[in-house]
Amino acid sequence: MHTSPLSRWTTVATVCLLAAIAAVVSYAHMFELALRHGEPAWRAGLFPLSVDGMIVAASMSLLSDARQGRRGGALPWILLIVGSAASLAANVAVADPTVVAGDPRLAELRLDGRLRAAHASFPRGRPRRRHGLRRRGAAR
Repeated sequence: MHTSPLSRWTTVATVCLLAAIAAVVSYAHMFELALRHGEPAWRAGLFPLSVDGMIVAASMSLLSDARQGRRGGALPWILLIVGSAASLAANVAVADPTVVAGDPRLAELRLDGRLRAAHASFPRGRPRRRHGLRRRGAAR
């Protein structure tokens, strides 16, 4: 399946924009939650960065593995799930009871899969042979 460069870049730009919006809303909710629990403003400002930083680091690790044709390890998946759950819980905890505030993080998770699919269609370097594997018909 061939995707045009314009389509790929439009997808990447849209995913980045929506992820930025979700990150701002999520940051505000986690900051407010930390303030409500008595954290000073400077620590309340660091709390969302630690949670979202964990999510970004795990996502980038998984994306890098996918681009190199490897399966992501257990640790990045665990950090992605734990970080996303913590962010979702903070968004719901701060939400007005009549509004579900967890949606920004869920939207970001849905977009993460679309970003990986868009990046997977970019040209890759020459594939590496795995150590110890031989091509069919290769002499011993």
